[in-house]
Amino acid sequence: MLSTDEIDRLRHGRHGDPFAVLGPHRDAAGGMAVRAFLPDASAVTVVGMADSRSLGQLKALHADGVWDGKAALTSDSAAYRLQVTWADGSVQLQDDPYRFGPLLGELDAWLLAEGTHLRPFEVLGAIPRVHHGVAGTGFAVWAPNASRVSVVGDFNRWDGRRHPMRLRRECGVWELFIPGLAEGARYKFELLGPQGELLPQKADPIARAAELRPATASVVAAMPAKVPASPERAAANALGAPISIYEVHPGSWRRKPDHGPQDRTASGPSPEGDRQPWGGPAPADGNRWLTWDELAAELVPHAAGLGFTHIELLPISEHPFDGSWGYQPVGLYAPTARFSTPAADGTRVGDGAGFKRFVEAAHAAGLGVLLDWVPAHFPTDAHGLANFDGTHLYEYADPREGFHPDWNTLICNLGRTEVRNYLIGNALYWLERFGVDGLRVDAVASMLYRDYSRKHGEWIPNVHGGRENLEAISFLQRMNEVVGGERPQAITLAEESTAFPAVSRPTYAGGLGFHFKWNMGWMHDTLAYMARDPVHRAHHQGEMSFGLVYAFNENFVLPLSHDEVVHGKGSLIGKMPGDGWQQFANLRAYYGFMWGHPGKKLLFMGCEFAQGREWNHDSSLDWHLVAPGADPAHAGVMALVRDLNHLHRSLPALHQRDFTPDGFEWISHDDTANSVLAFVRHGNGDARPVLVVCNFTPAVHQHYRVGVPRAGSWTERLNTDSAHYGGSNVGQPLGAVRAEALPAHGRLQSITLTLPPLATVFLEWTD
Repeated sequence: MLSTDEIDRLRHGRHGDPFAVLGPHRDAAGGMAVRAFLPDASAVTVVGMADSRSLGQLKALHADGVWDGKAALTSDSAAYRLQVTWADGSVQLQDDPYRFGPLLGELDAWLLAEGTHLRPFEVLGAIPRVHHGVAGTGFAVWAPNASRVSVVGDFNRWDGRRHPMRLRRECGVWELFIPGLAEGARYKFELLGPQGELLPQKADPIARAAELRPATASVVAAMPAKVPASPERAAANALGAPISIYEVHPGSWRRKPDHGPQDRTASGPSPEGDRQPWGGPAPADGNRWLTWDELAAELVPHAAGLGFTHIELLPISEHPFDGSWGYQPVGLYAPTARFSTPAADGTRVGDGAGFKRFVEAAHAAGLGVLLDWVPAHFPTDAHGLANFDGTHLYEYADPREGFHPDWNTLICNLGRTEVRNYLIGNALYWLERFGVDGLRVDAVASMLYRDYSRKHGEWIPNVHGGRENLEAISFLQRMNEVVGGERPQAITLAEESTAFPAVSRPTYAGGLGFHFKWNMGWMHDTLAYMARDPVHRAHHQGEMSFGLVYAFNENFVLPLSHDEVVHGKGSLIGKMPGDGWQQFANLRAYYGFMWGHPGKKLLFMGCEFAQGREWNHDSSLDWHLVAPGADPAHAGVMALVRDLNHLHRSLPALHQRDFTPDGFEWISHDDTANSVLAFVRHGNGDARPVLVVCNFTPAVHQHYRVGVPRAGSWTERLNTDSAHYGGSNVGQPLGAVRAEALPAHGRLQSITLTLPPLATVFLEWTD
C-alpha cells in the first residue's frame, strides 16, 4: 500500500517519480496490481486489451482519485486498459500512460546529455507515434532542475496532477507517452522548480505548432517529412550564382478584407482556466493576413516575375508580439499561426504543412526561400524559455551577459552545450524538414561582442579579458560546420555590422564559416551619398567608391533591407533629393549602380515600386501605386527592377566573380566634378565584360569619353533613363558604340558616350 505521504504527493501533484508508484507493480504477496490517479472517477476496472474482459477491480485509496487493486496480469509489462466510470455516469475505456516503457533510447539520451544530438527535434517535443503497438503522442522536454514536470492540456483539464512525467536523469529530460492523444491537441508543460515552487505554464520549446496570439499553448503536430537534397537548389545557391533576394514581411506584403471567421474570437478554456480569445484579433488595418497558400499563389509569382532568385522571409517562428516583426520568437520550431488557414470555427494554429507547400511552390517557380533566424535572444514572456525550469536554463544568469538592453530580451547561453544543440538542431529542422535554402542569421554583431551596446562596467570580459564572445564565436562556427556537412546545398548569411574578420571565410581558415555577409557599410555610405543634393556630391564621391576598397574581404550581400525604411527613416524614394522626377531618376540610377556593383543583391518589399510611405508592419503595401491609372513612375521603377534582375542573370560577368578582385576593374572613380563612376565587370572564361557607367548629376554629359579594356563594339543593354522606366530617354542613338584607338583612363581603347542625367548605363562588349 502507498504511504500517506505518497498519496498526498500524488493528490497535490508533487510526486517527482510517478512511474515508481503508478501503473503496474508487484504487490507485497508477489502478485500483480495496478495503481492509477484518476480524480472524479467513481469506479475503475482493469480490462484486457483484446476483449475488454475484467482483469481486476481497483479500489479508491483516497477520495481525491488514488486507485489501487490486484489485476490478473502475467507481468509488469503486460498490456491492459482502464475502464473508468466518471462521476457524471459516463464510461470511458482508456490506455494507462504509466504502463508504457521509456521513449528515449539510451543513445539519444546520452547524445542529448553531451549536447551532440544533431537533431533533438526527432526525440524532444510532442511527437505523434505508435508506442508498444498503441497510437498516441510522446512528450519529452529538457528541464534538468525541475522537481516535477507534467503535460497539461484540454485533454486533462489543464490539471498538472494527472500526467506527471518520468525523469531521465542521465540527460535531464522528462518524458511521457499519452496514448490516444492525436494531432491538434493543445498542451503546455507545468513545472515545479527546484524548491517545489509552481512555475508559469510553459510552451514546448520544440513545439511544431502553436496557437495564435494572445493564446499561448503549443499544439501537437506531425513531424514534417525530410526534403531530399536537390542539385538544382545547390547550383542556385552557389557563390557564383546570380542571387537577387526579395525580402518580405509576409504579414504586411499584401492583406485582404476579412469576410470570414478568421479573426473572430472563439471561446474555450485557456491553459489558466479562464476564457480568452483563441483566434486572436485582426491586424490593425482591419484586413487579414494572407495564408501560406495565398502567399504561394500571389507572392511567389510576383517575385518570380520580377526576376528575383530568392525570397527572404522575416522570422516566421511563433512570436507573441506583432511589432517585433518576428525577431522576438518564443517557438523557434513552430511556423507562426498568423498565416495558417483558419479552422471552421475561426481558430488558427501553426501550419507547417502550409508553409511547406509555400516552399514547394517557390521552388517550382525557380525561387529559393531564405528565413531570418534568431539564435541570439528571446523575449521574457512567462510562457517562453525564460527561467524555464526555475533556473536560468536557456539564458545567462548574470544580466551583464544575459539581458539585452536594446531589445529587452534574454540572451541565449551559448556556453551551454544543450542550448547550442537546441539552436543548431533548429537550423537543421528548417533546412531539412521544409527544404528552405538558407538562413539569414540576425544580430550577429550582438553575439560576437560582450560589450555590444553596453557601457563600461555593464559587461563581463571573456576569460582572456577581451570583449569578444568566445562562446558565440564557437557556436557560429559549429552551426556553419553542421549545416555545411549535413545540408551542403544550403547557405547561411550573417547580418553583421562590424569589421569582425573572416565572417564569410571557412572555419578551417579561422573564419566563422558563413557563406555570405550583409555589407552594412556599403549600404550606409551609398545611401548617405544618394541623399545629398547632386550639387554637393562632388565632395563625397568616396562614399560610392569606398566599398570597393574592402569589397573582396568577404562574400558580400548588398542589403537595402527593412531596417532602412522604418523607425522614421522614411522610404527609399523619400531619401532621394530633388523634385518628383529627380527623386525617381536618382532611385533608378542607384538601383543600376547596386546591380552593377560586386555582391549579391537584396531589396525589401515595396522598394521594387518605390513606395513613398514608410513601411508599416500593420498594413499592406501601397499596391494602388502600380494599379492602372496610377502615376506610371512607380510602375517604371518596377519594370527597371525586373529588367535589372534579368540582366543580372543573363550576363555572367555581373555575378560569376562577385567575390574575387579579378571580377572587377575600375575605369574611373575620380571624376568628382561630373559625379561619374565607371567600372567593368568580368566573368569566367569567355564571358563578355560589361561596362557600367553612372552619372549622379542631373546634367547630360555629351561626348563623354570612357576608356575600355577591349577594342570592338560595346552595346547598351540597359539604361535607367529609358522612357520605359519613366526617364528622359537620353542614351546612345544607335544602341552601340565602337571603340576607338584613343587612350583614356589608362586604356589604349576608348568609347564616347552620351551620359543621361541621374542614370546608370550598362554596355556589354559584343565583338
